[in-house]
Amino acid sequence: MRQHLEQFILAVIGFLPDWLISMMVLIAAVFVGWFIHRVVFRLLTRIVAERDLFWRSLVSRNRRPLRLAIVAWTLTPAVAIAPLTDPQAGFVRHLLLLAFILIVGWMTRTALHIWMTVYLRRFKLDAEDNLLARKHVTQSRIMERVAAILIVCVTLAATLMTFPTVRQYGVSLLASAGVAGIVLGLALQPLLKNLFAGIQLAITQPIRIDDALLVEGEWGKVEEITSTYVVVKLWDWRRMVLPLGYFIEKPFQNWTREGAALIGTVMIYLDYTVPVADIRRKVEEIAANSRLWDRQVVNVAVTDFKERVMEIRILVSASDAGKTFDLRCEMREKLIDFIQREHPHALPKFRAEMPESSGIARRQEKGQMRSVQG
Repeated sequence: MRQHLEQFILAVIGFLPDWLISMMVLIAAVFVGWFIHRVVFRLLTRIVAERDLFWRSLVSRNRRPLRLAIVAWTLTPAVAIAPLTDPQAGFVRHLLLLAFILIVGWMTRTALHIWMTVYLRRFKLDAEDNLLARKHVTQSRIMERVAAILIVCVTLAATLMTFPTVRQYGVSLLASAGVAGIVLGLALQPLLKNLFAGIQLAITQPIRIDDALLVEGEWGKVEEITSTYVVVKLWDWRRMVLPLGYFIEKPFQNWTREGAALIGTVMIYLDYTVPVADIRRKVEEIAANSRLWDRQVVNVAVTDFKERVMEIRILVSASDAGKTFDLRCEMREKLIDFIQREHPHALPKFRAEMPESSGIARRQEKGQMRSVQG
């Protein structure tokens, strides 16, 4: 019975055209690969259920590329079984090879992104002291982009090398190393410059994510660092976009390089008659009652004598640049209100008359009256 059934199937297949038989074999291989993927994916899901977040995310995010990889794997023997001509079989094998290379690159890029995301979950940029978090986030994001570019380049190179004509052209181009190489180097110079600048920024870290910068006369915070440029969010919500090479070649101010805390300066110019001790006590009182002061630095000093006023410098510290700016504004407002109420005579003024206590002004006035009467 079995032998008759096999003979009948072979007879039926013998009447079918080769292209239809090949399509049936390939479709059957696709369904077999789809079934194997379901079994393998369920098995992997159960295995990694008790593992850490990285492995669970890796299996979950790679569901589609894994399915394509298994289908490509099952199609490989199907091509050998199907009655395809040599050019047709070679074309299908080439497509499967390209698909396999792209799938490997896809899965590698996904694994890199998952690992970086899981790694950065332990760092909080919104913490009070986020210096360590900013350091790791900046390094990790720059290196992730560099690694992603390398993965894309390697995948593209492996794909192009599967074409004999392109491979031969690449070998001849490398062998010649003439004008074409020079033109290519000049064309890629900005890209390579920013790429190496990004690696240098990740290692030396002159700037980090959320750093407060004073650059090009503008104050803002580093919002994003890509593989080619840096986005600085300015204080009025504008965005300044600068190339990575800028932070290697030009000077700028980083207000949070080693820590977020800053000392703010308030300069005030008052008359020589002001009691400095009262100003010092009021400054200490304003700082002590402010929620912005970090209880580290408060100082009042007479730093200079001008022609008509004396210069008083007030120093107060806060935990970050934003709070320092607000504390300086608060200090100015409350201090000038105190001076206006308690010591209005100490405000800067131009003297146009002599003090009456000396008697000089009275004698000058009497002399002028006698001259008029005479």
